[in-house]
Amino acid sequence: MNGREQRKNTRQTMLKIVTVLLVIVLLFSTVMFLFSWWERYHNRYPNGEPQGERVLTYNGKDYVLRDGIETLLVLGLDTYAGTELESYNNNKQADFLLLLVIDTKNDTCKGIHINRDTITDMNVLGVAGDRIDTVRQQIALSHTYGNGREVSCRNTANAVSDLLGVKVDHYLSVTMDAVPIYNDLVGGVTLEVLDDFTSVDPTMKEGETITLTGEQALSYVRARKGLEDPSNSRRMIRQKQYLEALYERSRRCVQEQEDFVSRAALAMAEYMVSDCSGNHLESLMTRYAQEKLDTIHSIDGELVKGERFMEFYPDADDLLQTVIECFYEPAE
Repeated sequence: MNGREQRKNTRQTMLKIVTVLLVIVLLFSTVMFLFSWWERYHNRYPNGEPQGERVLTYNGKDYVLRDGIETLLVLGLDTYAGTELESYNNNKQADFLLLLVIDTKNDTCKGIHINRDTITDMNVLGVAGDRIDTVRQQIALSHTYGNGREVSCRNTANAVSDLLGVKVDHYLSVTMDAVPIYNDLVGGVTLEVLDDFTSVDPTMKEGETITLTGEQALSYVRARKGLEDPSNSRRMIRQKQYLEALYERSRRCVQEQEDFVSRAALAMAEYMVSDCSGNHLESLMTRYAQEKLDTIHSIDGELVKGERFMEFYPDADDLLQTVIECFYEPAE
């Protein structure tokens, strides 16, 4: 074999090696992409996720699921930004859960405030974010399964879906340090202090009307220790009061300040996790602000002391009535 043929064979051999390497790299990249996609989205819409029964019967009357309903689950996490764990065993509980239900056809917006101690079924997730088991416990703990971000939020959304029997479209979680920032962004929230907070802040006296500053707002919606009634049920009453006042302040800011939504999005970005794009989230926020919040429902039930923690068992009849009022209309 002459030198020319040797060089030709060498080039062909190198070409084959390079081709094989490229194929290996391509296959590896594809596998990693698919795994990443599976990890992030597999648990978002699992098979069997409740979409809502089309027809419900209550007290002898038939009700049909409304068209044009869109929901956003707002989660308040009992942690601060910058404490993310690269693990599927995170300690971020959903201390606050509010499902916003907007009826785009009738231009109404309602809220369902869910007790964090509500006992319900939820998915236990594996390292790839897939369901490996189910467990019945406080709904706040549903967020502790997953990566502490999107997967955990979707797991909580699925638990709320199972509880209510209707689909949760979107989620938005915020860490606790977002509360004072947003509170001050809207210029503070004015309300009557419902409990004696003087052990936390001497200026927060029961019965007085004050405009809460950022840290005061966080204490008002989060604190329990040191108060006369340290229960989560009492805290939920304060949270509902604060939310209604905050909602009105937000609506006014959106209506009066053209750049408010974009400024709010920038200020809150590092504290939020959502399945919505920035534009979609901005659109949702603008739309919610345009509608008057009709009411925030709090589901009745029984609060009992469990073996380790408080446990809340929703009243089945009140739960069904709430779902019907927010998602259904009388059948013709």
